[in-house]
Amino acid sequence: MGEAMIVAGIGSRKGVSEADVLAAIDAVCAAHGVERAALSALATTAHKSDEPAIRAVAVGLGIKLEIVADEQAAAVETLTRSSLSRDVAGTASVSEAAALIAAGSGAKLLGPRLSHGGATCALAVSKETVQENARDVYTPRFVGLNQRGSAV
Repeated sequence: MGEAMIVAGIGSRKGVSEADVLAAIDAVCAAHGVERAALSALATTAHKSDEPAIRAVAVGLGIKLEIVADEQAAAVETLTRSSLSRDVAGTASVSEAAALIAAGSGAKLLGPRLSHGGATCALAVSKETVQENARDVYTPRFVGLNQRGSAV
């Protein structure tokens, strides 16, 4: 990728509303002190690529929608481990896996995904963002999550 970026990964139930997608984005942004305007892209898996609300939110925010391969997402270790998501989508967390893949090699999650209604959202920062803003990105809670390898 080569540029600093923050990616919002999106997972959802079938037929999710735009309002729920935006609310999930806003919840995770608020939890990590990130402005919605700082997002570089939305990301989801091919399994969710036909959800009109996810596409509409990307267009409405004026950012690209990255679609990652389901096979790639299935291979990514996520903080959240949903058996339902694994059974339906092939990955334990669509939003976390999509965000990590779209943010590029060396990307880090800011924390586990958050849910609102029928949508989930997780934020990943690219390796470049981590290096440029290490003190801003690594909150004590995030460092603790990363070191333990699980969400509390």
